[in-house]
Amino acid sequence: MATGTGRGGGRLVCCGLTTLDVQQTVERLPGPDEKVVAQDLDVTFGGPAANAAAVAVALGVPTRLVTAVGAGPLADVARAGLEAAGVEVVDLAAGRPDVLPVSTVLVTRATGARAVASVNGARVGDLAAAADVAALVADASGVLVDGHLVGVATPLAAAARARGVPVLLDGGSWKPGTEALLAHVELAVLSADFAVPDGPPGPGRTGAGSGGDGGGAGAASGGAGTDGVDVLLDAVAAHGPRFVARSAGPGPVRVRAATAGGDGVHRTVVRPARLVPGAVVDTLGAGDVLHGAMAAALARGASSLVALAEGVRCATLSVEHRGARGWLAAVRSAPRAG
Repeated sequence: MATGTGRGGGRLVCCGLTTLDVQQTVERLPGPDEKVVAQDLDVTFGGPAANAAAVAVALGVPTRLVTAVGAGPLADVARAGLEAAGVEVVDLAAGRPDVLPVSTVLVTRATGARAVASVNGARVGDLAAAADVAALVADASGVLVDGHLVGVATPLAAAARARGVPVLLDGGSWKPGTEALLAHVELAVLSADFAVPDGPPGPGRTGAGSGGDGGGAGAASGGAGTDGVDVLLDAVAAHGPRFVARSAGPGPVRVRAATAGGDGVHRTVVRPARLVPGAVVDTLGAGDVLHGAMAAALARGASSLVALAEGVRCATLSVEHRGARGWLAAVRSAPRAG
């Protein structure tokens, strides 16, 4: 399986959503008509592609983020944060007001579980003709797309694949345009609740028995078991990706990969390290960390499984710290061996 061409010296291109995240930590989520007092407040950029880009830069891989930030005070905050993180920003909505989505995040202190409300990319509109996609990936050795901004992400992924550059999909959910995008994706890592519309019964269907982000065994708890996960991986692979994996919170990541000759299928699992009870501080952005670290490894030429294992390792580290990027400061400040 291809692991990249080595062009670009390990540069990653991420394409997708940037948000402004307003995060507060609470003892418990409020009920209807109830107000709770938060223990802290953090306002920073977020979004799957933006978080992944910042993670990759922190791991030493130069990264370009193709996104929509726009203009206005909120956009200024997000842009300043991305620039401070060392991310090169290509803003497809430059000068447009009221484009940037805002996500409200409540983190439960005792468990680190999060509740999120966001408009995602609903205010961006069609950006299909907003960029020279070939130029954006001309120096890339890895590409990550998060399923948002699909009018740009699809031709960008196609241009990257034409150059032999690996394209990784952060499969948070099925969105309009996902099917066309998957035709140009080599690797897809799905969230535990990813569903294929009109797909076969199992964890890939919305409703009873579908997996949840925080579930250790994912859809197995709903009775579908590993066979149901394999059905989902097969369904996604039928759209184009040669390597498909599904995360399951702290549980094992199941993997379906086409064999080297393309005439068979290899199935395996990648198991996260176990955390001691009470170690989880915040699960916000753990999936973004997984994808960002995996994409960074792919851009450096790692094989698919090695890159996935690196992503899982970093995601496990991240939940022991606050926010999607809090763990990076801890890693940088840790004493080096030797």
